[in-house]
Amino acid sequence: MKVTAIVGRNASGKTQYIDRLRKRMASDRVRYIAFSDSYGPNVDGQYYLQLRWNQHDIDHETPTAGELLEHSFLLTGDDTVERRRLQRHLYALFHLDGLLDKYIITLSSGELRKFQLTKTLFSDPQLLIMDNPFIGLDAETRDQLKQLLLTLATERDMEVMLVLAKTDDIPDFVTEVVELRQGEPQPPCSRAEYDRRQSPVPPHVLTQTRREAILSLPVSSGDYVCQRVVDMHGVTIRYGTRTILNSLDWTVMNGERWALTGQNGSGKSTLLSLICADNPQAYACDITLFDRPRGSGETIWDIKRHIGYVSPEMHRSYRRNLPAIRIVASGMMDSVGLYAVPRAQDYDRCRWWLDIFGIGHLADRPFLQLSSGEQRLVLLARAFVKDPQLLILDEPLHGLDLWNRRLVKDVIETFCQRPGKTLIMVTHYEEELPAVITRRKALARCL
Repeated sequence: MKVTAIVGRNASGKTQYIDRLRKRMASDRVRYIAFSDSYGPNVDGQYYLQLRWNQHDIDHETPTAGELLEHSFLLTGDDTVERRRLQRHLYALFHLDGLLDKYIITLSSGELRKFQLTKTLFSDPQLLIMDNPFIGLDAETRDQLKQLLLTLATERDMEVMLVLAKTDDIPDFVTEVVELRQGEPQPPCSRAEYDRRQSPVPPHVLTQTRREAILSLPVSSGDYVCQRVVDMHGVTIRYGTRTILNSLDWTVMNGERWALTGQNGSGKSTLLSLICADNPQAYACDITLFDRPRGSGETIWDIKRHIGYVSPEMHRSYRRNLPAIRIVASGMMDSVGLYAVPRAQDYDRCRWWLDIFGIGHLADRPFLQLSSGEQRLVLLARAFVKDPQLLILDEPLHGLDLWNRRLVKDVIETFCQRPGKTLIMVTHYEEELPAVITRRKALARCL
């Protein structure tokens, strides 16, 4: 059995190392899964941020998850009883039976990851390389996936490589760890030896100067003066015969800091899409935002200008190779892409927030040339740049190393100490939640 963990800080060269390795080992039996795979080349060209909730815009030729999985299963030409048993096992493991009739483009981030893993495992690879395989998965599924990988490595003689930014995700059964430093692989070592070499991340990494700078930001004169930031009563969301949210009640008061939790597919991102004005079904629901009932005359843009938002869906929708500073500036316009030219002082504010997140030196670097972790930090700067009243952070620490996770938590905790700041955060990792969290909302999958 050989299971290798490829680790390193953000932008340490992990992806480039794997690319070089794949070229040297060119083979039909090598399979690679990366979170950046998105929905695949046949769908990315028509993808936009709100498409998942605007299902009337989906082309009728868009395949369902079940159709794509069955096609992948049959590609090998090995339709045996044993392989059908494996298919049923994977469907049960990842709770896919309830997803097979969904359009691939409507899957949640976690559901998409399960789909990608299942599709790849059907090909019976000799070497399986997975880039950050555990992000986006709930705790139960992460444990199940680790057990599955152990079984595959031992019983099927499959070599496994796991590329991990979050090094506390290294499974106990890895046989060696390879660390990348500035693009150079260090000699392989055991998991125990790797742990001994690591310096612990400090309790806080945001400097006192930057902390005070955040706390000293002026209060915006255009903020709503409100008590109920979010107020929902009996909210139900259905797509065809599928119920995503059922008679949901939720009130978020000004200044509260909420953790929104639930298993993959429980409706967390759908719930957030109602708040962010991205879901057209919101107008058929009893929803009040910033003390204003939805549909009472406010526009989508009236709502969005008070909300800072980042999510896997947003990350997926940025496909243009604009400079990082223009990605940040797009947050002022609430656009994906930048269609108006910001003023000089707006660019100054963008550079300020890039510096806060430790990536000021990347301001003019094209977005698609950044590592996935650097891209996530840029999108976080985008969420904060307009000093929003409501921060909605959906899996904000995806792809970040332990140091940058601590930095982002420091920024969130500091920002939320200012008056009139409300937070809703989604994560599947309890340790990712900032210390300012005081309230929790747990969602369950509808049957």
